[in-house]
Amino acid sequence: MAYTHQASSAESEKQKNKCGQWSVYLIRTADNKLYCGVTTDVARRFCEHTSTKRGAKFLKGKGPLNLVWSECVGDKRLAMQLEYKIKRLPKRTKEQIVNGSVKVLSLVE
Repeated sequence: MAYTHQASSAESEKQKNKCGQWSVYLIRTADNKLYCGVTTDVARRFCEHTSTKRGAKFLKGKGPLNLVWSECVGDKRLAMQLEYKIKRLPKRTKEQIVNGSVKVLSLVE
């Protein structure tokens, strides 16, 4: 799931990514770093990172940004546990999450 921020498609992306529960996501910066976060609305949060002051400090000035992966995981506690574990993984493993060869829920088993 890779896409860049586009104002014209923001509403359709919002509908596509809103699962009504907590999600974990990865954003790739222009210098190929991966940022992990959690939210209840991936599209809204991605727009905040790209075009508002509510985005993460880590991502400021590192655009263009690409949302490369997200997964709806259910409750907030699980989402935050996964974020914590993903942030501590080596980049190689994060890339495996992005390409689908590592399932993120296996990190909490």
